[in-house]
Amino acid sequence: MTTRVGALLIHGLGGTQYDLGGLHRILKKAGVETHGVNLPGHGGQPEDLVPMHVEHWLDALEQQYRELQPQYDQLHVVGMCMGGLLALLLCLRVQHDAQRGKLVLLASPVYIDGWSIPWYAGLRYPCYLIPGLPARIKVDEGEPFGIKNALIRAVVKAKFERGDDFHYRWIPLACVRQVDRMRKMVIDHATEIRTPTLIMHAREDELTSLRSADFLQAAIPDATSVVLENSYHMICVDNDRDIVANRMLEFFGYAPRTQR
Repeated sequence: MTTRVGALLIHGLGGTQYDLGGLHRILKKAGVETHGVNLPGHGGQPEDLVPMHVEHWLDALEQQYRELQPQYDQLHVVGMCMGGLLALLLCLRVQHDAQRGKLVLLASPVYIDGWSIPWYAGLRYPCYLIPGLPARIKVDEGEPFGIKNALIRAVVKAKFERGDDFHYRWIPLACVRQVDRMRKMVIDHATEIRTPTLIMHAREDELTSLRSADFLQAAIPDATSVVLENSYHMICVDNDRDIVANRMLEFFGYAPRTQR
């Protein structure tokens, strides 16, 4: 009897399925039916993110998960960056366990402490307390755009300059506040995850250091970690993208792709 396998792939803050690089195509070729999600507030203008809360994103994900889960013998959950935090919280909310599928966390920012984070980043916390201010402050997406590979970075920079609809050029501070809320939720509840979990994180991640991966590895009962040595934050499109894809395939029980 053929086992039907699906995967729900969750993008990051201000992003799209572009965040996941070629993972949809690669997983489909292996026999996994993939499903993307356009998180509320995404796919339009950055201002659309201002009223969004963690609960809006989790509600949308839960609805899609509950629609998909009965269709599959296994439904894996994969999240990139903020999508990784959401993936973990979704699994907690729906009681996703080993019988239902696995969990993959890609560059999940449990701590926002990478080498590109300015010293004054901590000043955002008192800003949250000033009514209306978080909605007005813009946090720009700047170089290196999470990408170590110079050629790919140049392509991404050109996309931003053209205004291509693949990632917001900035996000409101109000949404960074929601990420901070999620980070605390993950810190408080990661030990409750009951599904095998694969954690992948770049050593040189400019947004979130290996401290995040170390925390998740220690907190989640059944976790495996992979440290990537030649990428920044956007590990699905950077130099280590083939390693990311192959380790995920192996984690799901499939043969790795032949290296190009």
